[in-house]
Amino acid sequence: MTDLKTTTDILAELVACPTVSSDSNLHMLGLIANRLHAAGARVELYHDAEGNKANLVGTLGPDRPGGIMLSGHSDVVPVEDQPWSSDPFTLREEAGRFYGRGTCDMKGFIACSVAMAEHYAALDLKRPVHFAFTHDEEIGCLGAQALAPILAARSDTPALAVIGEPTSMRIIEGHKGCCEYHVTFTGREGHGSEPDKGVNAVEFATRYITRLLELRAELQTRAPETSRFDPPWTTVNIGRLTGGYVPNVIPGHAEVDWEMRPVRDEDRVFVKEAIESYTQDVLLPAMRRVWPTAGIETTILGEVAGLEPMEENAARDLVAELTGANGTDLVSFGTEAGLFQQIGMSAVVCGPGSIEQAHKPDEYVSGDQLEMCLAMLRGLGSRLAR
Repeated sequence: MTDLKTTTDILAELVACPTVSSDSNLHMLGLIANRLHAAGARVELYHDAEGNKANLVGTLGPDRPGGIMLSGHSDVVPVEDQPWSSDPFTLREEAGRFYGRGTCDMKGFIACSVAMAEHYAALDLKRPVHFAFTHDEEIGCLGAQALAPILAARSDTPALAVIGEPTSMRIIEGHKGCCEYHVTFTGREGHGSEPDKGVNAVEFATRYITRLLELRAELQTRAPETSRFDPPWTTVNIGRLTGGYVPNVIPGHAEVDWEMRPVRDEDRVFVKEAIESYTQDVLLPAMRRVWPTAGIETTILGEVAGLEPMEENAARDLVAELTGANGTDLVSFGTEAGLFQQIGMSAVVCGPGSIEQAHKPDEYVSGDQLEMCLAMLRGLGSRLAR
């Protein structure tokens, strides 16, 4: 039977791989692939366009649809400028806690899943179990966006997905989507004493933000009556505004980064259409009356679907049976679950560790949480062998 020591040995290997989103995850996936191969799993890597990152899919059991997928992302957030008490890429145990970057978000779940491979291989599985580990979740779920259509086209497409983000092993059946945008404003520089002869990119960026804030207020009136989210409406946040460098020069360049977390796709469409209309019909004509080559360019950093709470959710019901939980929750943070739900999988989020520890210095997952996750995954094996 898989024990905590096996799991934490694997976790130590994974934490030692500094898979910050800006760097390759191939070494970590190679370690996982070796362990899955040793258990008899069929393993495939799907590389990104540059070839230095990949998604991994491993499968044990019969080659048929209808199995369950254990999913996690391999990348972690940076550690620069964080006051860690020890090397963030060396697993440290203290008082029943395991410290290191990614321990809870979300290499703890990946370690538990990989540790169970040998146990699953010894069972007479009637349905397959899949291991799906992605790249670049932290910067827009890029890996999962590429993997979802691949999974949908496979002959053994999973029916259920458990995404092991840190939920303290609570069952999460819904979360908002996350859409992120970068907007560049190009104006015309000039002397501050003659503002009418220039196009002040910072001023137009400010007007753009003002319109977003008006839309944010309007979104509060559009909250669905049945919404269980907190807050119940779609939110908009302005994350960054940069431009200019001295008081007496008209700035010719500005940038805005903003995000939206929709409770439903209609709100995403509403905001995008409204801000695009304002940009095309109001801001750009005003800029180009002074300088014809002025412009506003929007780059989509990521548009990730939310996990919609469903009345019928086989993954939720299975995890409730495995854990004995008698309730479910919604969360405000995003995951890859909605992308898998979009291709027809029943999806739920449940994993060891607390989101309160994610992205922080001295990130940790407790041994108790790992034990709870292992117990859930052992129970899963028994059901797949029925």
